[in-house]
Amino acid sequence: MIGYILRRLLQLLPVLLIASTGIWGMIYAVPGNPVAAMVGENATPEHIEAVTIRLGLDKPVHVQYLTWLRNALTGNFGLSIQNREPVLDLVVQRIPATIQLGLAATIVGLLLGVPIAVISALKPGGWLDRMLSGWSALALGVPTFWLGILLILLFAVNLRWLPSASAYVSIWDSPWQALRNILLPATTLGVYVSGIFARFLRASLLGELKADYVRTARSKGLPERDVIGRHVMRNALLPFVTIVGLMMATFIGGTVVTEAVFTYPGLGRLLIQAISTRDYPLIQGCILFILVVFVLINLMVDVLYAYIDPRIDYG
Repeated sequence: MIGYILRRLLQLLPVLLIASTGIWGMIYAVPGNPVAAMVGENATPEHIEAVTIRLGLDKPVHVQYLTWLRNALTGNFGLSIQNREPVLDLVVQRIPATIQLGLAATIVGLLLGVPIAVISALKPGGWLDRMLSGWSALALGVPTFWLGILLILLFAVNLRWLPSASAYVSIWDSPWQALRNILLPATTLGVYVSGIFARFLRASLLGELKADYVRTARSKGLPERDVIGRHVMRNALLPFVTIVGLMMATFIGGTVVTEAVFTYPGLGRLLIQAISTRDYPLIQGCILFILVVFVLINLMVDVLYAYIDPRIDYG
């Protein structure tokens, strides 16, 4: 297992190299001048040229990339063009808020999606299954920004129970304030992802319930609770864990729309700000972090496979 993990981590290096090259090329293919956005509309052409030279943006694209790559290998991802702060510091500042929102949204999605999937799979075709399947379709069909606005109007504007603008408060510093600030954006994301969780887990459970081992377990007189909980659910979790991992990676990678609706200071909002100002180093740093998150969570999912199913051996 350790050898497999090390091999996967080594494979991350060429992936990051290829990705950084592609991201750099796409960024520079977009029209616009980051210096003009930084100095303002009233800046003279001489001022723009001077700032361009000072930032090194007058050099050829491949020279700028190689310089950035050489510095990145030493842990220096450059300075933000707009903020003039280290990119790594700006990204690290947003990581705790993003992780907290991602984990909270995943928990909400699991709390809603798993019971719906289990109940629907145990009574397929019935009125309850149709009703819960309708909930899954509704959860997937409602835009997250619209649901977020509705939650703000209800709980923040009318009832005044929760803040409309969600600030980041660490769960370790003040659990109650952290819960109040994270509840609305986490619910907005969790409701959407619960539809995905419910559909995938229901389909997986229905497939497992038709297997021979389920019929054998029931013929031996095992309680239905043990058949579902100890046998069916464990086998159905393998494909389901993949979906949970992908959704968690997506949340941690930044949920742009939800963070914008709730003005939440996460990585997605930082990335949008960087794109709007054409802050090349910051865009590169944000996207590379998101890529690393996806690879590491996929690695965690693969390791979890071996724990769920001991027959899986990575050698």
